[in-house]
Amino acid sequence: MDAKTLYDFGFVLPHWFYWGWLVVSPIILIIWSYYLENKKKQRGELVVTKEEEGSNGPAPSNAMTRVIDWICEHTGQMVGFWTITAVCFYAFEVISRYIFNKPTIWVHESSFLLFGMQYLLAGAYAYLHNSHVAVDIVFARLPPRGRYGMDVFTSVFSFIFFIVLIGTSWKFFMNSLGMRERTVETWQIQYYPVKGIMVVGSILITLAAISKLYKDIKLFNQLGRNA
Repeated sequence: MDAKTLYDFGFVLPHWFYWGWLVVSPIILIIWSYYLENKKKQRGELVVTKEEEGSNGPAPSNAMTRVIDWICEHTGQMVGFWTITAVCFYAFEVISRYIFNKPTIWVHESSFLLFGMQYLLAGAYAYLHNSHVAVDIVFARLPPRGRYGMDVFTSVFSFIFFIVLIGTSWKFFMNSLGMRERTVETWQIQYYPVKGIMVVGSILITLAAISKLYKDIKLFNQLGRNA
């Protein structure tokens, strides 16, 4: 598609700016949020409660689980800021479409790709905070040690799924990268980075599961000794 045809669609977001902004914008917003938090601490406006500090004590951990948890935590926080980008994109689309009669060819596609990547990368964050949907008809009736034992048992099935997910995602990514795949829409942005995020997200959630399994085993043993 030539430049004249693209001009008829109004402003078209460059591909390089889209990918660059997804990397840079969360970093900027995280730095800004930390700055505001520090300002509140200096003014004495931020009060940390015992619940926020973890009054029940930290979960059993080692250097490996702390690194994994840190990566999953901050990855989830970073991609959470992508929602602000999507809101700005859709606001631009509404203004362009209904005020200037210049609907875009890129807002919808860029946003659903963004949300797809966000979903994939935030999976580990949700796993870290036990936020995935669970059917707990049996689980809720168990004592604490029984719950940890159930988590250890069911983790076997989780790891089978995660291994298959990593292998399948890697195959999708390599095929897409090999053909330099682009989307079939008018914007035609590169598709292989999205499939690369599938691999990264799969690895992250697997690491989060390893961290949780270690903690569950330690807590299961601790409760057994204290019984």
